[in-house]
Amino acid sequence: MGVRAGADGGPILSLDTLVRLGRGPRTPGTPRRLSVPEGMTAPLGCDAVVVPARFGPQLMPRLPRVGCVYADEANWWWIVPSDSDFALEWPAPARYATGAVVADGPGESGEPGLIHRPMGTIPYTPPIPLYLALCRLTGTTPTWSRPVSA
Repeated sequence: MGVRAGADGGPILSLDTLVRLGRGPRTPGTPRRLSVPEGMTAPLGCDAVVVPARFGPQLMPRLPRVGCVYADEANWWWIVPSDSDFALEWPAPARYATGAVVADGPGESGEPGLIHRPMGTIPYTPPIPLYLALCRLTGTTPTWSRPVSA
């Protein structure tokens, strides 16, 4: 059976071919979404707060509840509800990843692994305690506590 041509003259790919291509090897820098573990639900959507790995062990004991946390050699990713960046400036060197999408970067290797899974079915770390703990660790004044200039 020959390959048919699409409207633009290119080949028409079957669904099976597209699935195989999607599962193929990734090239460095290819964005990917952190997946919520099986059996968990994310009714508020998922974003992630990314911190350098050196901060991860310092943050864990400062939080009243820890949701799903992923890590590799360079970073830890904390799953938070979507839009947890609304009206917040996450302190550097933390980064906010909308959609819990992460990309390989310099010094980052492979897929981050799940290092903490909470009891129950909800994957979130509450964003305000995480934000305050990060502010404390980085010596950053929370946004709402900064003086307003006229």
